[in-house]
Order: sequence, then structure tokens, then C-alpha cells
Amino acid sequence: MVGKILAPPPVSRSVNETGVREGLREVDVVVIGAGQAGLSSAYHLQRTGFVPERDFVVLDHAPHPGGAWQFRWPSLTYGKVHGMHALPGMELTDADPARPSAQVIGEYFAAYERAFDLKVHRPVDVRAVREGDGEDGRLLVETSDGDWSTRALINATGTWDRPFWPRYPGQETFRGRQLHTAQYPGPEEFAGLRVIVVGGGASGTQHLMEIAPYAAETTWVTRRPPVFREGPFTEEFGREAVALVEERVRQGLPPKSVVSVTGLPLNDAIRQALADGVLDRRPMFDRITPDGVEWADGQRVDADVILWATGFRAAIDHLAPLRLREPGGGIRVEGTRAVADPRVHLVGYGPSASTIGANRAGRSAVRDIRRLLDQEPAAV
Repeated sequence: MVGKILAPPPVSRSVNETGVREGLREVDVVVIGAGQAGLSSAYHLQRTGFVPERDFVVLDHAPHPGGAWQFRWPSLTYGKVHGMHALPGMELTDADPARPSAQVIGEYFAAYERAFDLKVHRPVDVRAVREGDGEDGRLLVETSDGDWSTRALINATGTWDRPFWPRYPGQETFRGRQLHTAQYPGPEEFAGLRVIVVGGGASGTQHLMEIAPYAAETTWVTRRPPVFREGPFTEEFGREAVALVEERVRQGLPPKSVVSVTGLPLNDAIRQALADGVLDRRPMFDRITPDGVEWADGQRVDADVILWATGFRAAIDHLAPLRLREPGGGIRVEGTRAVADPRVHLVGYGPSASTIGANRAGRSAVRDIRRLLDQEPAAV
């Protein structure tokens, strides 16, 4: 079922004698994405005096509230979610840890949108962001539901739409099934099968521990040996991890996830999986064969399924017309502001790609945008 589109009727895209598109809707700020980062940004915009629909608009391509959470696999219950922080201004209370996280968080996000009357436009696909037609310094946001002219942009599109699929020789010859974490259906579907899980992050270990009781055989493969972290995740340790990710985006490099620099928490479930041999890691294979994978020394493992738990990349292709990317492949960011264009803020990108980080980044972006717009006259 597709959610109801809350946007006004489609507008004309014709151009009048002055070169300005007729019917173009104008706002001060466009927020792209209605996950944790987008809703946090919308909350802080409203809190500082911006009025929804008049001064700012939130566009979301997903069919329902919940951001990327609505697409998580059913076996990821709310009790298994690590570090879920509430959105600003409204706590998530009385959540049943046994319910799927997609349901719990989806309902919470929907209630949040209603509570603050945010009027998210969905489903709307943003196709491109480019310089506006006029000389007033505005940006043009081209979407599947008409175009918007804006003085500033908050990009909060996350990573879920860009799963990363590594390429290996022979991959196209594999006769079994290949799927990514984004398509993971739950462990029951792997009953009686030989499964190779690729990836050393939290998703990879969770998939392995779930699949092992059902599968005929599991093999865990990672590029680097996994790092298991003992002890509490202190505030100081968290700041150090975020600083490492932040340094990359300051250099214009593609961001790594915060988890990639913190390691995996060594909890009771992980300890048991290590003792049972489920988390018996092997180095990355060199090629894929029709029946499995093979290493350079001739070792091989036959498989029915290769599950790529290899992460995601930032969903920012729609920003390409603004030429924000650095030679290193990423967008250089100071705080949340794109260094190449102060009108553009990336929230949930790099160091703010966590639920608590997105909350703080949303507030920071709105503060900077308010300062920017106060310095510039509004477009006529």
C-alpha cells in the first residue's frame, strides 16, 4: 500500500518570459529525507520559528513513516537494536522488545510527525538539486511531484538506498543465490542451505548468529580480522570514534560508519557464538566459482547462498549537479555544512550517522541555516 501524497497538486513546469518556472513553489528550506536526521532537522526548524509548508518542506521517498527502519528484516526485534535514541521533544516509551523494530520505530516516527504536524510529503523522489534559474541564489529541487525553489537545503537521505556490493572475479557465474543485507528476509529462509556471510560489522555477526541454527553450514568471511571490544562504551570513547569519522569528511573522503572504528561489543551472545565456532572468521576469498568461493591457495567452500553484509554508501547522487564531491570521492563537510556550498547541510552523513548524532546535527544545521538566511535577503 502506497502512502497518501500530502503535496499540493502537480504544478506547471513551463517557463515564462522572465525565465522563471511558472508555478514553482518557494520555501526557505527543503529537507530531503524523513528518517531520524530529517525529522530531527524539521523539529529544530519549527522550534526556531520556521513554519511547516510555508517556510520549509520535508520530502521523503519512502511509502510510510519510519525512515530506513521500515525496511529492516522481521527478526530484528526492538530488543536487538543497539543505541536507539529518541527523537528530540518526544520519548519512545513502553516499546515491546519482542516486536519487530520496523513496526515499533515506524509507529513512533508516525506519531512524531502527527504530534508536531510536520506534514511530510511522501512518496516523493528527489531527482536532482541544482542552481536555480534566477539570479537570487536559490537552489532548484527537482522531484517526482513538481519542483521547489529553496534558499537552503538539508540533505538527510542516509545510506539504506545504496547497498554496497563488492565485485569479485567469477561473481556472475555463481549458480546459487546472492543477496545483500538490505534484502535479508530472516533466518528461516536459509534452512538446510550452505551459507557464506561476507562482512565483519554488526549486521554480519547478527545474520550469522541467526542463520546458524537453521543452515546446513555457515562460513564467515571478512577482509580484516574483526575487532571485539570489551567494557562499556564510554562517552569519551564515543567522542574519539566520532572524531575519526569526522576527520575523513573534513578531508573530503567518503565517510566510514562510526561502528567501523568502534569495533563490535563483546556481549554474552557474541561470546557464545565464538565458543560455538559460529564466528570462526576466514580471510576474504579471491574468486567466486559456480558452486561457491575459492582462495588463491586452492582452498574452496561450496555454497548455496552468499549473503553480502558489506554495508552501504551515502545516498547523495541527486546532489551531483552542485559538484560538491572532492577528488577523494566524498563531500568535504565542516560540522554539517558542505564546504563548497554553505546553503547545503548534510545531516546523518559521516560523524552524524547515528541516532544521537543525527539529533545533534539537526540542531546544528538549523542554527547555521538561520544565521545564513538572516544575512541574506529573502528572494522576491
